[in-house]
Amino acid sequence: MIKRGRAHLAGRDVDEVQMEVYDLALSTAELHAAHAALDYADHPAPSDEAPFKRSLANLFTADALAAVRGRLQTRPSAFGLRPGDFDGGSRQFIEEHLAPSNLVAIGETIRRRQGRPPVDHLGDEKALIRDTFRQFAADRVVPLAEDIHRRDQMIPDVIIDGLRELGCFGLSVPARYGGLKPDDHEDSLGMVVVTEELSLGSLGAAGSLITRPEIMARAVLDGGTDAQKARWLPGIAAGEPLVAISVTEPGTGSDVATVALRASPIEVDGQWAWTLNGGKTWCTFAGRAGAILVLARTEPDASPPHRGLSLFVVEKPPSRAQSFSVDSPMGGRLTGRAIPTIGYRGMHSFELFFDGFVVPAHALVGEAEGRGRGFYYTMSGFAGGRLQTAARACGLMRAAFDRALEYAEQRLVFDRPVADYPLTLQKLARMAATITACRQFSYAVARTMDAGNGQLEASLVKLIACKAAEWITREAMQIHGGMGYAEETDVSRYFVDARVLSIFEGTEETLALKVVGKALLT
Repeated sequence: MIKRGRAHLAGRDVDEVQMEVYDLALSTAELHAAHAALDYADHPAPSDEAPFKRSLANLFTADALAAVRGRLQTRPSAFGLRPGDFDGGSRQFIEEHLAPSNLVAIGETIRRRQGRPPVDHLGDEKALIRDTFRQFAADRVVPLAEDIHRRDQMIPDVIIDGLRELGCFGLSVPARYGGLKPDDHEDSLGMVVVTEELSLGSLGAAGSLITRPEIMARAVLDGGTDAQKARWLPGIAAGEPLVAISVTEPGTGSDVATVALRASPIEVDGQWAWTLNGGKTWCTFAGRAGAILVLARTEPDASPPHRGLSLFVVEKPPSRAQSFSVDSPMGGRLTGRAIPTIGYRGMHSFELFFDGFVVPAHALVGEAEGRGRGFYYTMSGFAGGRLQTAARACGLMRAAFDRALEYAEQRLVFDRPVADYPLTLQKLARMAATITACRQFSYAVARTMDAGNGQLEASLVKLIACKAAEWITREAMQIHGGMGYAEETDVSRYFVDARVLSIFEGTEETLALKVVGKALLT
């Protein structure tokens, strides 16, 4: 059905068939996740794990098939389909695995396992990394997470310093520059595992700390001169300075190609430099950052527009305040103000304004060779950022699921634990199946990216994992009943944190239409 829909819409302008393309993109993401879950279920496992893995994979696949069929069957002609195209074996598979008795049985298995997820097949090295960062999150992040959120605090040094000690900021920096990434190959899977475990502790207080170093390191590795790599990469790896990424502008959102902040060449004291003028928004961690990677327009008349963009590393003093003002030694001023948000607190996202802010010529990534190449360097980093966001969603989902199961076992309603009821059991079953599928999809994409591919898949896994996180945190809150709506419970924080996932690192709509959709119709 998906292939026929793609063929029917092939060659069309995506903006003319947005609703159809969105449905195709989401359906494609769901089916890719289902394939990842089924491949995972086929992986040899101990006899006590194999049936549980298979039951979760089949449940998610049945849910995915039902969603895809329902989506396309609602208006088949829009996808070039006929009623007879929906006949076949999938209906029987869906009915079997979505039967109430099957859902209850899976839910009871989850209770017997006390929520323990199925074996992940990560291998000894990645399992050690997972356990290390899980313990760090439990010891240093979780005790502070609620206070950081409720009081809208900056992430404290005890978390940042601990991650520095673990080398966390160097996960995307090659070992020759002081990082943890092997010099001869990528390790996206390690980055995914670490991100997931930190996000299990808190999305805002830990889970997003390594996304900015990931994007900046990849941009510098792809476009920087040898001198720039030697200067900036060891600092990124050490977490000194902390870094931020400034791409989004008030009028552009996810349309990166239309960035308007202007960078103009000037001469200062006999040396070439650049002056930056304009505004940016949603620059996460700009206050604490000592270096901000800024995308600016150096060629105003370039056609197409994205060829006129360049990247600059703007260095500044770190600030713990929610507003700051920095004067450049070469002239001009940079000001920033934190944007109040309903969730994702701890790092803070800033509005920035560059008022004739002058940076030296060597601040341009790639220097002369990098002029006009900023869009491409940014996109190479964003693919990793999207995969990381999927991992963040997986960690957040797991946290919500754990709290929901714990509460359901303890809370009595009509003299029975909430977890005893079939409706709760089916919720737990579907939640566990979705988390497992999204985790395994993110691991599969990481391995694909390590092999030099996976750009499209990174967008697909972000698309589905972020939508799933909204639903799962909602269900966790619902299982808590009235207590779920109270700020004193963790699930209320998970719910508002999850909402940002489908917005940053490429909005859901932009990914579905401009990235996945274009690829599907080509």
